Amino acid sequence: DGSTDGSLQLVQEIARRNPHFSYLSFDRNYGLSTALKAGFDHAQTPLIGYIDSDLQTDPNDFDLLLEYIGEYDLVTGVRTNRKDSFTKNISSLVANLIRRSFTQDGMDDTGCPLKVIKAGHAKRIPMFKGLHRFLPAMILLQNGNIKQVPVRHYERIAGRAKFHLLNRLIKPLMDCFAFLWMRRNYINYEIAQTNE
Repeated sequence: DGSTDGSLQLVQEIARRNPHFSYLSFDRNYGLSTALKAGFDHAQTPLIGYIDSDLQTDPNDFDLLLEYIGEYDLVTGVRTNRKDSFTKNISSLVANLIRRSFTQDGMDDTGCPLKVIKAGHAKRIPMFKGLHRFLPAMILLQNGNIKQVPVRHYERIAGRAKFHLLNRLIKPLMDCFAFLWMRRNYINYEIAQTNE
């Protein structure tokens, strides 16, 4: 993601030691939604999972999500007993209430950075900046099904939070209106027959 914290070198070393790992490195930081789009575009596996690198969520909890991915198209974590500041927790709660009222996706914690998505659905998502908040809703637009599963949450010991009250509420509210436009105009179809 264009980070300057030495993480690229760590990832390169992991990929060098294990041929099952590969990586993409941006020339600069483009933001979370762009990083997700690049991951979706380049993934060559039937499932795509992602997690933040701030160590606040546990990679072992992917196993909890994978239990359900067979019957669902997206399984997302919902952080239990969150270890964030009071201000962050309140702003997240308000942002989720606003977003849920627009999307009707039923998700309590769409910002949880631990998700597993079927690649076919992920690759059809029309991405835009800020869309990471709407991934469950975008799966529902494709007539997919979604589930949230409780996962653990830890105090931040790495990295620095990029979100604050303003960009947790104002920008997401504007994005909600963009989502409403997209929902009204979304093209969804199924092929009944082809001779290809």
